[in-house]
Amino acid sequence: MKSSSKIKKYVFLGDTNSINIEIILKSHSFLKEKLQYLLVGNKFELEEYIIKLKSKFQINEIFDPINFENYIKNQINIFNIEDIYRDKYKNLLNQLVLANKLSCQTKYDLVTMPINKSVIKKKLKFIGITEYLGKLNNCETTMLMYGENFSVIPLTTHINLKDVSRYLNKIEIKKKLNLIMNLLKLKRYNLNFKEIKFLCFNPHCGENNTIGSEDKVLNHLINKNFKKILGPYPADSAFNIYKKNTLYISTYHDQALIPYKILNKKGFNLTLGLSYRRLSPAHGTAEDIKYKNKSDNSSYLACMLS
Repeated sequence: MKSSSKIKKYVFLGDTNSINIEIILKSHSFLKEKLQYLLVGNKFELEEYIIKLKSKFQINEIFDPINFENYIKNQINIFNIEDIYRDKYKNLLNQLVLANKLSCQTKYDLVTMPINKSVIKKKLKFIGITEYLGKLNNCETTMLMYGENFSVIPLTTHINLKDVSRYLNKIEIKKKLNLIMNLLKLKRYNLNFKEIKFLCFNPHCGENNTIGSEDKVLNHLINKNFKKILGPYPADSAFNIYKKNTLYISTYHDQALIPYKILNKKGFNLTLGLSYRRLSPAHGTAEDIKYKNKSDNSSYLACMLS
């Protein structure tokens, strides 16, 4: 671990109608000795939440988010982004855009706290923060869910299940797998997977093409072009026995995310493809338990200490 004076991170506050601030406050006493971090969001929403929690934490507003001048480790430091729009989703995206600019300039990690994606999806085409940051930075991004037991990459993320098969053509999958294999090598991620396993699309890998031909295509593509990727494996048994430092690549979100969240108690979302590291806790906004001090901060701590 580097000295705390050298480790700096930004934390996008995300949707404050959530457990986000509670988790941040719960973690501060431990993290303040490990690193310096700066919240990026609306100061007044933070203040209101702290009052509702009856917390004694004080807020310190930082006006120079590049150099962290006047940083006070015993207080909650924030770079305030005023709400300039009437619509909540526009203010959230504006905060995210500015947080991205800060990390692009400094190369400090950006930890993004959860948002309620439906708030944005009702107004515009929005898949998720991973894809949105890729669009902002004009690059291809990939979501890697990193866990203490194993990690997963879904080739498709937050899309309708009936649309997944449209993405399973040889050209797109080959392009995506080439991207993943190249990104895994980058030093800034410090990833060292001993095995990479690909999961079949259909049950039982298509049962000799009687369910569908997608897995025949996948098998031919992987064995011909990607010698370091094992499989494809039937998804219903692939997680019966798992090894640490194994990466599973799945064709769609829940195929890998369900076993991932059951079998990993600590984990986080790592975006591959950006010029900096973007991490996010592996949980949602959990609006139903806000203000109740029931939140689990283990995933947030994993993001901050990684």
